[in-house]
Amino acid sequence: MSIEDVRGRIQPLDAMLRVKAQGRLDRLTKPLGSLGRLEELAASYVAMTGELKPNVPRGVVFTFAADHGVALEGVSAYPREVTPQMVLNFLRGGAGVNVLARHAGVDVRVVDIGVDHEFGVMPGLLDRKVMNGTRNLSVEPAMTRSQAERAVMVGIELAEDAVREGMGLIGTGEMGIGNTTPSAAVTAVMTGRPVEEVTGRGTGIDESGRMHKVAVIQRALELSSPQSD
Repeated sequence: MSIEDVRGRIQPLDAMLRVKAQGRLDRLTKPLGSLGRLEELAASYVAMTGELKPNVPRGVVFTFAADHGVALEGVSAYPREVTPQMVLNFLRGGAGVNVLARHAGVDVRVVDIGVDHEFGVMPGLLDRKVMNGTRNLSVEPAMTRSQAERAVMVGIELAEDAVREGMGLIGTGEMGIGNTTPSAAVTAVMTGRPVEEVTGRGTGIDESGRMHKVAVIQRALELSSPQSD
């Protein structure tokens, strides 16, 4: 199966179901719109599932872990060696997502999709490694197109497996030192906003560190621009 195959299976949402769901929420004994964002999410879930009164779903959160070559540019307050340590923390149930998931009765599944470390067989760790960390995007493409597509397909395959298990709610998260740098780069491209507007301090770097991070991202975008060919 390819990404094109998956795209062809995606159907538009039923807009009328969303309207009906909102109408039902409005008829409940409460002020109109008093549940705020929860009402929007509930109506969206109805439209996604095609069920006006869906059952409370089982849920799972996939936490994808990978290293980023751009961490070599000093864009994070922490070294990339922290990434595998955090993976072990997730597996021990010691991260924030583990605590929140336990309260909600949601499974957490940790996925090694690109950590520059060999964990071996570990209980609870899903080995879907595409590569041992990306390359430094400020000096060369972080991934080949085939690697990027394979990474996307890993997520699709895991989601399909979860649905077959009866999961009706799937959340995603990610972890990897240097991760907010490529995130900001992608955000700048997709929104058309200036790099400095979409780049934060990540792990808590100071303002001079943030400006260095902006410069690294700007260099990466210039390198990857179609006009650079």
